[in-house]
Amino acid sequence: MQNETLALAQALIACRSLTPFDNGCQEILISRLEKIGFSIERVRCGEVDNLWARRGTTAPLLCFAGHTDVVPTGPVDKWDSDPFVPVIRNDRLYGRGAADMKGSLAAFITAIEAFVAAHPTHGGSIGLLITSDEEGIAVDGTVRVVETLKARNELIDYCIVGEPTCVDRLGDTIKNGRRGSLSGTLTVKGIQGHIAYPHLAKNPIHLAAPAIAELAQARWDEGNEYFPPTTWQISNIYGGTGATNVIPGEVTMLFNFRFSTASTVESLQQRVHEILDRHGLDYDLRWEFSGKPYLTPRGSLVDAISHAISTVTGIEPALSTSGGTSDGRFIADICPQVVEMGPRNATIHKLNEYVEVEDLQHLPHIYRLTLESLLLR
Repeated sequence: MQNETLALAQALIACRSLTPFDNGCQEILISRLEKIGFSIERVRCGEVDNLWARRGTTAPLLCFAGHTDVVPTGPVDKWDSDPFVPVIRNDRLYGRGAADMKGSLAAFITAIEAFVAAHPTHGGSIGLLITSDEEGIAVDGTVRVVETLKARNELIDYCIVGEPTCVDRLGDTIKNGRRGSLSGTLTVKGIQGHIAYPHLAKNPIHLAAPAIAELAQARWDEGNEYFPPTTWQISNIYGGTGATNVIPGEVTMLFNFRFSTASTVESLQQRVHEILDRHGLDYDLRWEFSGKPYLTPRGSLVDAISHAISTVTGIEPALSTSGGTSDGRFIADICPQVVEMGPRNATIHKLNEYVEVEDLQHLPHIYRLTLESLLLR
């Protein structure tokens, strides 16, 4: 299983699957899944290739989820080797997507193959939900498959997303939830004028400053056992004509909430508007909601994968909800228990991305033990 995982990871890395293009990765997976009795459903949306594969028709359904697309390489001449030619150096497999997340995809497949070979009449069902639209705008990927499954009431009991979650050692971190993301584009209006005649103008930057200070200092919630308090941050702010003697007519700010399950979209929006209105601002505010938070408390799935990690690596994993968004936010809509667990994430999206060969040896064993724990009861 170890050598097969490494070989499969290499084959996937060799596919130039720059988001949103799959470029043959899913067909490699499909050819192996069909041999062990999976039914295959291709869900293509625009330029995006999605795959829903299932073995079995009964509950519980354990799904492995991931993506074949990768981020751009950056300057290729800054890499020590071609990012789409997998190379092993110093017990590390180098290539774009090695850690995020073609190594996990390979481990999914070899773990399932080994499990099915040992337990051909296993209980429950195994699913794979794979997309080529996770690293991009994520509008035609996992969310579309989830919509399809939801429409026919095909629900998932457990889901493992193969995102690279670990920090120092394989298995040290499981993501059992993620914060939601809510963005806003705020434009505060004033009156443009000559900077030497401020009484004839209204400076929107000055008008907005007290409200910005209050928004920056606000305590939106206290978080909870699994999540830190919600945060509000400005990412961009701009206004003016570029001249030093003109008071601008408006100022625009882009901001974002990373919020926990202790808040809702509606509560955050309402409070922002209350603050802006209290300061008497003339403003426009456009909201963009890109993902709600989700949380999987300790229970069957967390316990099963934690025990598998401990058995294989000898360490007890920590639970974390840190980091950005993932496709887990979509899957949580039809699955009550979603976790993310994959290799170390130190080099993801960087030059010379790699995964430890040792991690590719242990990761399929962790996935297989989790399958046995949840489907052989």
